[in-house]
Amino acid sequence: MSTIEIVTLGGIVLVAILGFIGRKKPNADLSEWTVGGRRFGVATTWLLQAGETFTTFTFLGTAGLVVSGGAAAFYSMPYVPLGYLVLYFIGPKIWRMAKARGHLTQADFLEHSYSSRTLGVIAGICGVIFLLPYLQLQITGLGLIVQLVTGNRTTGVWSMVIAFILVVAFVLWSGLRGVATTAYFKDALMLVMLFVVCISIPIHFTGGFTNVFDTVAATMPDLLSVHGTEEYGIPWYISNMAISAIGVAFVTLPHMWPPILAARSSAVLRQNYLWLPIYNTFIVLPLIVGYVAVVILGRNTDADSALLHLSGQMFPDWVIGVLAVAGITTAMVPSAALLIGISTLASRNVFRIRSERHQFTATQIIVVVATALSLLLAIVMPDLLANLLLLTFSGLDQLAPAIAAALFFRGRLSVRSIIAGLAAGLIVVISYTFWLPLPWAISEGIIGLGVNILVVAVCEAVRAGVGRSQAETSTESIGQRA
Repeated sequence: MSTIEIVTLGGIVLVAILGFIGRKKPNADLSEWTVGGRRFGVATTWLLQAGETFTTFTFLGTAGLVVSGGAAAFYSMPYVPLGYLVLYFIGPKIWRMAKARGHLTQADFLEHSYSSRTLGVIAGICGVIFLLPYLQLQITGLGLIVQLVTGNRTTGVWSMVIAFILVVAFVLWSGLRGVATTAYFKDALMLVMLFVVCISIPIHFTGGFTNVFDTVAATMPDLLSVHGTEEYGIPWYISNMAISAIGVAFVTLPHMWPPILAARSSAVLRQNYLWLPIYNTFIVLPLIVGYVAVVILGRNTDADSALLHLSGQMFPDWVIGVLAVAGITTAMVPSAALLIGISTLASRNVFRIRSERHQFTATQIIVVVATALSLLLAIVMPDLLANLLLLTFSGLDQLAPAIAAALFFRGRLSVRSIIAGLAAGLIVVISYTFWLPLPWAISEGIIGLGVNILVVAVCEAVRAGVGRSQAETSTESIGQRA
């Protein structure tokens, strides 16, 4: 085995060991396994939530997006702080409501808020369907990282298999506590390697940060601004920033709920939301590397491999191995959180198993099944679910009106209106993703969300009109009898 392969395999095993030692006591019930008994403090909760900022495709894709779209890639910087600004106010409220009612999932929250089993099932199904391709792409991303640094596709496949067998093992053993333990290692290693690599690369290849942008300004000035209405133009930038901010603000991705519900108090969340936006500023580092890649490798280079390709030209093998481990942790740790989210939704809200013991057993079985399915598709048909990644955020953001109404208009909106709006929004998103051309390259999620809200408003107006008509008829009937 090469030095890179030895370091990479060692890193995968280390992540798994940290996940195993995360368990402090036997998982007596699903609450302990899913939300850590709701006892996490500031540091652990902070890392669990901050970890959502950096996944495999953030690690590789932000630099690649600069290669493809230039300054439009910077949409990834403001949306998280904007989302946390809203969460500062509603995150503690979600926590209080969920704790009082014993909620473990997003679908639990919606079902109880609207007293609708149907809405709970729909939300659970949406969560499972839209998170599975996200899980598959984390697995595929891990394989891509190993393949790029070793130059061997077979090594990449075996790394995917080994890594995710170990992920399943520590998730089954430790639950969310295992994810929390590995999150400490993941974020520390990733930040160190981002600083080392993303500062060294501009200095090594172009002589400094300002030289990179001087060269781009002189030869490719279009990459330094967002302009036009075509792909990566102004409508694309604004709409994708907006739909992403809405997703963060209203916690539309189900696997983001356990870290919130695991906090020991609402004050822990509020304190974290003051400082979490700072973490997102580190995304600027791979964005700068993207500009270096454009200058050194050209605009036709493979976008997603830019960071690793440049690193391979200047660092020794052991550093490349450590960099690969940093990238691998951005796949393994978020995948563990995704598995907890998917399996809990399936057992509680889709299959609706009522016995607590059987529910816990089913949840762990679903962890194995979901991983096996995603791993198989990642190896055999890696592109089968690729288009569904476009639906993950845009599709799940159609739950935002339901969550917002549950928080601010509790009991005022009909569940039928909410379901009708959700269905209309999903139809629009799916149609634009697969069949219809997008106007001005605007996000399909924003279009769907607009239709969603419009349908809810129309349904509520009709309901109010029918209610007034029935009240008037009743009043007239009473008058005639009198």
